[in-house]
Amino acid sequence: MRSELELDIRYYETDQMGIVHHSNYIRFFECGRSDMMQKAGLPIEVIEKEGVMLPVISVECRYRHPAYMGDRIRIVSMIDKVPMAKLVVKSEIYNQNGDLLVTGTVTLGFIDSVTRHPVRCPESLAGIIAESL
Repeated sequence: MRSELELDIRYYETDQMGIVHHSNYIRFFECGRSDMMQKAGLPIEVIEKEGVMLPVISVECRYRHPAYMGDRIRIVSMIDKVPMAKLVVKSEIYNQNGDLLVTGTVTLGFIDSVTRHPVRCPESLAGIIAESL
């Protein structure tokens, strides 16, 4: 599964030098992941209504080049295998010139929204990912 989303860098996402603050890339990963799920027809809020929550287990981010105020970034989100107990979403962020700025991986778990115990990936999500691979 793969999805792309473009966003404009806003003033409040930058520091005094006009460079995007490093913490915002984690937000961009979230924007890309949410957009990918929406485009796939299974937004995260639907999964939550099915009784499964997706907490973030880990985030890895490698900064290569900065984004600047006024840039338009392209967030590429990818899932390359059907999850069992964890969902791994890889991300790449490019600027308007096609320069790779950041790579990263977000790992999410699946927990029952009532018991808060780990559960397997919902069939609805596993099926959509399997069809896209």
